[in-house]
Amino acid sequence: MTSERAGRALATTESIASLREVSVTYRTSGRASGRTSGPTSGEGVDALVDVTIDIAAETTTALSGPSGSGKSTLLRLIALFDRPNDGTITVAGVDVTRMRERARRSMRRRSIAFVHQRPLSNLVSGLRVDEHITFVRSVRRLVRVDPQPTLEQFGLAGVARSWPWQLSGGEQQRLAFAMAVAGGAELILADEPTAELDRQHVEEVIESIAMLEGAGVSTIVASHDPAVVAAASRIVGLHDGRVVTT
Repeated sequence: MTSERAGRALATTESIASLREVSVTYRTSGRASGRTSGPTSGEGVDALVDVTIDIAAETTTALSGPSGSGKSTLLRLIALFDRPNDGTITVAGVDVTRMRERARRSMRRRSIAFVHQRPLSNLVSGLRVDEHITFVRSVRRLVRVDPQPTLEQFGLAGVARSWPWQLSGGEQQRLAFAMAVAGGAELILADEPTAELDRQHVEEVIESIAMLEGAGVSTIVASHDPAVVAAASRIVGLHDGRVVTT
């Protein structure tokens, strides 16, 4: 564990995230005239129902389930992007359920990284690969370092001066994880990070995720890809917004 991580709350909490009876209900906007099925205007759709789980720190946890099972909703709650309708959420020992938005942004910026499904969404088009490492450390107010060791760790040293659009999808996602590590994130959340990749690049991204656990990083991945799920230390199965396996 690096000195940047030592002693910080996220590194010393046994559970990186705890949810107690968490529910999320989305309100629909109504249906078009003449439609004979589907929810009516203002009807609630349950995305999560009474979810109670503990997610261990410094491990890789996979959120598994079909589309619409609640994986992405759960991920966004833990990432502090959204709030539940009911229940409590604790991240790194801190109850974030009613935390002010400014404090939530500060916590995200300091200790959390989010990897989106679409690879290019994680990158900055006007920066070369090595500049992404420098950029994320600057945003998180960390000292400037040589980006090459981090790029070598993620197999990107050979494309250090490339632009994002010149990379394969797998390289783009590996750069996103490299940025998370370089930025000192101790909690990394990834939403279907291999969904748009071919099988070769899926394996490369899985290898990158596997490295994170050895580095003392807590990783939560939402995926319906069996290969990604199998690589995790723990699997949380979801169906219709409910936890069905842990």
